[in-house]
Amino acid sequence: MLENRDATPLPAWLDQLATSRLPALASLAKAIREDQPAVEQGITTPFNSGVNEGRITDLKLQKRITAGRAGVPLLRHRVILTALLRRRYP
Repeated sequence: MLENRDATPLPAWLDQLATSRLPALASLAKAIREDQPAVEQGITTPFNSGVNEGRITDLKLQKRITAGRAGVPLLRHRVILTALLRRRYP
């Protein structure tokens, strides 16, 4: 589905997950069905927020590392350094 950007097999795939004997997969199918239009749009459109999600993850990591002891200037500096390292070593 993701490779071809075709969401037509999604309902059948969700049915298979729901009828599987694994509760975790059935729960996943239920969660996807709750927001199925957004999932279909995510499959069919070429846009994604991967870069933004990565930056947010880096920021949250730095906040956890400093545990509130660092001020905004130090946090900003560390986030910028992390972004530069990500460009150098993808």
